Amino acid sequence: NPGGQTRDDSRIPPALSMSDPVLALILVLTFLVALTAASWFKTLEAALWLEARGPLLAGAIAGGILHFAGNAPAIGAVLTLAALYVRLTGRESEPTDGMILGAMTGAAAAIPMIVLDGDRAMLDLASCILAGSVAGYGITFGLSHVRDRVRQLGIDVVTAVVAVGVAALPPFLARTGLPARDAALGVVVLIPLLVVAAVFQQSSTIRAELQHEAALGVLDEEDVRPTAHPLRRLGRGGWYDAEAHREFVRIASKIALRKRQQRGRSAELARLYQLEVIKLRMVLQQMVSVDRAMRVHDEQQQAAR
Repeated sequence: NPGGQTRDDSRIPPALSMSDPVLALILVLTFLVALTAASWFKTLEAALWLEARGPLLAGAIAGGILHFAGNAPAIGAVLTLAALYVRLTGRESEPTDGMILGAMTGAAAAIPMIVLDGDRAMLDLASCILAGSVAGYGITFGLSHVRDRVRQLGIDVVTAVVAVGVAALPPFLARTGLPARDAALGVVVLIPLLVVAAVFQQSSTIRAELQHEAALGVLDEEDVRPTAHPLRRLGRGGWYDAEAHREFVRIASKIALRKRQQRGRSAELARLYQLEVIKLRMVLQQMVSVDRAMRVHDEQQQAAR
């Protein structure tokens, strides 16, 4: 200590004076909360934690394995296998949902590594979340958009290679001078923002599918934009009941998803999707009728006053 001076820890902000393992665990919790919020923004329902058991369990097991071989190739390969397990044992979803579950798997995998080897806590956290997100997205894309098994296997291999690459990114940036804490914080912020950005990017596709539904008379043309736009659908959308409108949005979005998923599938699977779409259309039409009746009733009561 030059000059015999002592360090004044009281001047160091609490977040910076924390040990890396403690701060990393706080970032894991913060990340899961942010991921939950981003998932709600995407689906307008708190369904993420209904599916959390599989990703969290797979991630915890993966983290225990990675404690003994926590390099980038191992992180990418193990979390790709974990993402494949989560995808095969969960419900069918779209790639963005796969990314959310994969990121959750990566965050869970980071916890045993942080607790058992705190020296690399921040780098392990960043690498696991990045690799899990890429693995979840790629595996889900292959299983939901590609019918041929050989092509699916090819996509899985490419996914594993990319997962290895992104897992190696935080250590590489640390060697170039980027603080490990900055890398971890950047990843924790980046993934939820990517989920929100994907919602805006998909809104045009959903709007196109719903315009087709409006042309079929399933819903009104005036309901298409408030249902498809990520921000406008959060409100009442001209409906009598705001919660009923959000349920309407959820069902309409599911119709749009099923219509996209049935394309390029086998005839048998496409028929199952079409049956589900028909059932959901009936629910939407009933909801529209009820909402119209409520609005008319409310207008009549106001006129009577």
